[in-house]
Amino acid sequence: MDGQSLGLRVHVHPVVLFSIVDSYERRNEDAKRVIGTLLGTADKKIVEVTNCFPVPHNESEDEVAVDMEFAKNMYELHKKVNPSEVIVGWYATGPDITEHSVLIHEYYSRECSHPVHVTVDTNLRGNKMAFKAYHSVSMGVSGGTMGTMFTPLQLKITSYEAEKVGVSLIQQGKTAPNSTISMLPDLSAVGSQAAKLQDLLTTVIAYVDDVLAGKVTADNTWDVC
Repeated sequence: MDGQSLGLRVHVHPVVLFSIVDSYERRNEDAKRVIGTLLGTADKKIVEVTNCFPVPHNESEDEVAVDMEFAKNMYELHKKVNPSEVIVGWYATGPDITEHSVLIHEYYSRECSHPVHVTVDTNLRGNKMAFKAYHSVSMGVSGGTMGTMFTPLQLKITSYEAEKVGVSLIQQGKTAPNSTISMLPDLSAVGSQAAKLQDLLTTVIAYVDDVLAGKVTADNTWDVC
């Protein structure tokens, strides 16, 4: 296993997930899944995915063809707008990793050092959309035939403040899909956020009290959000 991949975590922004679902909804009728390029930043421990774009491809039982020229041109155009975002991997809709996934991953391995692969289950198994992240590990005997294994990575949905506002508005529409959701006036928005902050503080205080009382074990990775 590559030492730089150990402990790697993937942080994905909501706009990426919305873009993936949008590309799936706009796919050709005969396409079973869509794939695309993931953009963002990466260091030794965290890959942060902040953007993406779909890449045309065709696949059958026996072969897969990816429009690499399109992918290259789209990335060059994107760099002119967001030069800080680089290729960090690729995505595919569907819950499974196929034999074709290995071939596509090989292409992205030439575009960045340690590409991550994110799958989005648009089939809504269990009535929810699952997201998973992987990185590849080479397997085999030295001097012999080598294979590839996809190993799961920790994936977390993370948001900028502006994204949180948008996601919050979208969530309000779940209970009334045919209604119009409007943004709150500034003062009302401040009051709403203050109430949420108070709830978070109450949760944190209760957790700290439980740790001090020995009811639960302290966990530095505990996330209140």
